Formats: sequence, C-alpha cells, structure tokens
Amino acid sequence: MKRYILLIFLFLIQGIYAQDVEFKAEPSKTRLGVNERLRVSFTMNKDGDNFVPPSFDGFRAQGPMQNIRNSWVNGKHTYSKSYDYILTPTSKGDFTIGQASIEIEGKIYKTLPVKISVGDAVKIQDPYEAARQSATEGVHLVAEVSKTNPYVNEPVSVVYKLYVSQSSDVTNFFVKENPSFNDFWSQTDRFDPQHLTIEKGMYNGEMYRYVVLQKTVLYPQKSGQLELEPLLVNATLQVPTGRNRFGMVNYVSEDKLLSSGIRTINVKPLPEAGKPDDFTGAVGSFDFRVTPSKTSLETGESLQLDVTVSGKGNLKLFTLPKPVVPSALEMYDPEHKENVNVPISGMTGKISDIYTIVPQNRGKYPINQLSFSYFDPATGKYKTITSKDLMIEVTGDAVAATTPAAAGTQKQTVESKEQFRFVDLETKLLPRERDHFFGSTLFYGLLAAPFLIIPLIVLGKRKKEAYDSDVVGNKIRQNNRLAKKYLSAAKKQLGNKEEFYVALEKALHNFLKAKLNIETSEMSKQNIQELLLNRKANPETVADFIRIMDSCEFARYAPSSGAAMQQDYESAVSVITALEKQV
Repeated sequence: MKRYILLIFLFLIQGIYAQDVEFKAEPSKTRLGVNERLRVSFTMNKDGDNFVPPSFDGFRAQGPMQNIRNSWVNGKHTYSKSYDYILTPTSKGDFTIGQASIEIEGKIYKTLPVKISVGDAVKIQDPYEAARQSATEGVHLVAEVSKTNPYVNEPVSVVYKLYVSQSSDVTNFFVKENPSFNDFWSQTDRFDPQHLTIEKGMYNGEMYRYVVLQKTVLYPQKSGQLELEPLLVNATLQVPTGRNRFGMVNYVSEDKLLSSGIRTINVKPLPEAGKPDDFTGAVGSFDFRVTPSKTSLETGESLQLDVTVSGKGNLKLFTLPKPVVPSALEMYDPEHKENVNVPISGMTGKISDIYTIVPQNRGKYPINQLSFSYFDPATGKYKTITSKDLMIEVTGDAVAATTPAAAGTQKQTVESKEQFRFVDLETKLLPRERDHFFGSTLFYGLLAAPFLIIPLIVLGKRKKEAYDSDVVGNKIRQNNRLAKKYLSAAKKQLGNKEEFYVALEKALHNFLKAKLNIETSEMSKQNIQELLLNRKANPETVADFIRIMDSCEFARYAPSSGAAMQQDYESAVSVITALEKQV
C-alpha cells in the first residue's frame, strides 16, 4: 500500500512540473541581400540528445554554437538551449531551410521548414555604423487595432506593443504621453514596467522581442473618420560606437522618442432602416428578462420587479425600459445595479433596474409587457426581445403599509378625537397702542429707498455684464481657482503616488492656462518654454518648471518614495510662486 501511495505521489508531482516540449527554428530575418548574412537558432525548452541539423542548401553554414540559459523568476524555473548557425547565401533566389530533429525524453521532435528569400546585393555600411543604425532602427512602437471599420458603440481593442530587434538593446523606457481618445468611451489597462513579460513574434518578416505596454478597449460615440492619437514612449538604447584597445565593443546610451503613429478608424453609423422606436443605443448581443419577486401578495406588502439586460455589448452606455403599472400600484424609483467586466474584447455582464411596487387596494392588476431593442453588429440588424404580460393579484383589506420611500418611516392612520371646532364669536382681544406709520421716518425712508437703490442696481448690472463679457478674464480666474484646488488636492494625496501626481500635473496645467492663456493641446514643453521666456520669466525657473512636469510624467509609471513626493510638491509650490511674480 505504501508503495502504491508513493507512486501516485510521484505521478502527481510529475504532472505538476510537467512542461510541454518546444523545439523550433527562429531565423533572424527572412529577407536579405546576397551579400548579407543571417542567424538561425534551433531552440528547445528541454535538454535533448542526437541533434541533427538540416541541409542548408543555397547557404554556407558556420556553427553550431550552443547557448544554454537557466533562470528562476518568482520561484518559476525556465530553461532554454539553442544551436545557432550563421548562414551566408551563395546565390539569389528563394530557399527553404529544412527540418532539424532532436531526441528529447525518448521522443523525436522536428522543426518546421523556414523559407528564406535572397535578393540583390545591398550597400554594406561601416560595420559599426551599420550596427548603430540597426540598433536605433530596430525599435518600434506599434498600435495593433482589432477593427478599423466598426459600428457606433461597437468595441474596438487597441494593443500597444514595443518591438525590439535582436540587434537592439533597450535598457529603460517610460510613457511620455498617453492618447486622450476623444469621441470614444474608453478603458485602459496599463502594465507595470517592472513586471512586463518579454515575448517573441514576427514583425516585418523578422523575429523580434516585444512587450505589451497597455491594452485599451474603445467604444466610438459618433460615426465618421475618427483619429486615435499616438502613444509616445521615451526609450534609452545601447548603441555600439566601436571597439576599445582590448577588443571589446564600446556602447553609449542614446534616447529615442517612439510614437505609435496616428491611426484612423472609419466608424459606420447605425442604420436608420428598421430602427425600433424604443431603441436607446444598445449595441451587441443581449438577453432581456422582467422578473417579479412574487405575483400574489397582501394589501400593503411590496414586491420587487427586476428588469435585467445581460450579455456582451455596451452595457454601460444605454438605458433600460421602464415598466408602466396601474395607478393603484405605487412604484418607486429603481435601484440600479451593474455587474460588468471590461476585458480587452469588450463589456460583458449584466445591468438591472429593480423597482419596488406597493399595492394600495386589493384586486388584480396587469403589468403590460416590456420590449428591449438592440443592434447586433454581427448580423447588421436590429433585434427586439419582448417580455410576457404579468398579472399581480392583491388580497386582503387596505392597511397602513411600510414602504421604502423613507426607511424606518411607517404610514399610519392619524385619528382625531375632535374633528370640528366652532368659531369663537366673542373675542377678548385688546387694542395695541402704537404710533401711526403714515408720516413716520420709516415711511419716508421706504419711500425714498427705490430712488437710492435703482442707481446701485444699474451700476451693479453694468459691472456684471462687463464681468460676464470678459471671456478671457473669466477663463484665467477659473484656471487660477482650479490650479489652487488641485495643488491642495495634491497635498492631501501625499503618499498615494498615482492620485498625488495626477493632481499635481493638473495644478501645473491649470496654472499655465491661467498665466499663458493657452489650451491643453498647445502644452508641448517647447511651446511652454518659449512662452514663459517671452514673458520675461527667469530661465532657471522655467527649467525647474519643465523638470517638475517631467517628474510628474515619469513618477506615474515608476516607483516613487514619500520623500520624493514631498520634494516634488515643495518644488511645485516654489516654482508656481516664483512664476506668479515673474510673469
């Protein structure tokens, strides 16, 4: 028995740590000139024996060179072994690198064939200049859009990937500017730069490493050609500059601003043909239900009427139909509930309006059927779901009822022992001695008051009109108030990195709007610097202001201590105070 238990335990352990075998061929490029070279790596995730390379027809092969990598990340072991070959083409044409094979754990595994296209000779640069160009041009920021011609309120996913070629090396990067997604309802999942997963994939016919920076799901709110603003990322590259006297390659850090580029989405309007009268903008695939908590109850009791839409679509962007009940049923405002998830593919879940209904008299009361209409982009047609008619049966005599209109408050019948009181015919009122109002000082004062107040009213009205017509001045005063508000909010959020830097950045932007009379779209750092310097601001103060803006952008995507936040806040207050005096 113990032996069987031990065998079962070993099988369980083997199942837990079992890992699928991978054996594949990865070329550094699939298109090259006849005077260029490429590298082919045959990579496996488990150690194997009896490796047999393919026949490299059309190439001169150098190798193999073995590379073994072992790593432990968060307790997870990763193993990789590769056989690398450097191939030099012998002629132009299309060639196929055949299958390599290896024996792993007693089984034979083979790679898939790889097609290589060899074209005309290309101009070969200086090796270090070529390496530098390859390092700087081998980094790409790409916005992968799932759909470029959706309907209004149909989900579109945008995945931002940073591709890095085998010849490039990125040591650091941070998001410089996020797109604003005007005319879209959006939700974005941003990934922590310190916990990104490096993957491999093809880009422009070559094998690249890439990381996913963020994922966004969009719901276009109007039709026509809508532009997606670019994501801007500042990356630090390691660029070779030559070899030192010991034969080792020297590298220098070089910053490069990457842009995902402007993407255009052609949004189709929802068709007018066949649009139901009760359509409120629902787009997707849905189910509709109207469910009462009970259909038979006593007078004064309450029931819950649950109106629910579930499925996949723009659940947060439309309204539910409202039931119509007889006047003998008292219906209160609904309690709205949402249980909606927003993955990259779009919203899923359900939304509900729950109505509380209280009958006042006994009898049978019908609640007419409800209909819910939506547009299905998969079929390009409108669909309508209709609920069943409901009959509510109320029994018992009318009684005072407790309703949810005021929690803890009961409707009660108020009894009065004496319903009517007669009018008292004999009064005991005594006359009050007082001076006559007519001719008194108060009389003349009130008589003259309008003539004194009218000029003040006219003057105040003119000042009010001048104040309202001063659009620029009002905007400046409003931005000043917002700057002080967000600066105060930033102070309260010290210790909460994300909220602190969002508030601090808003304070800086509103201060600039007030002082320079510019809009958010004009707030490039170069433009801000030129405008402040033209207003005779101190260059050192301007440099400090730009540095604080950079700190806000960088700190939102990198770790930051409480001391750093305190220092940034104090620097912001000091710089704003200085610019108040200088500009």
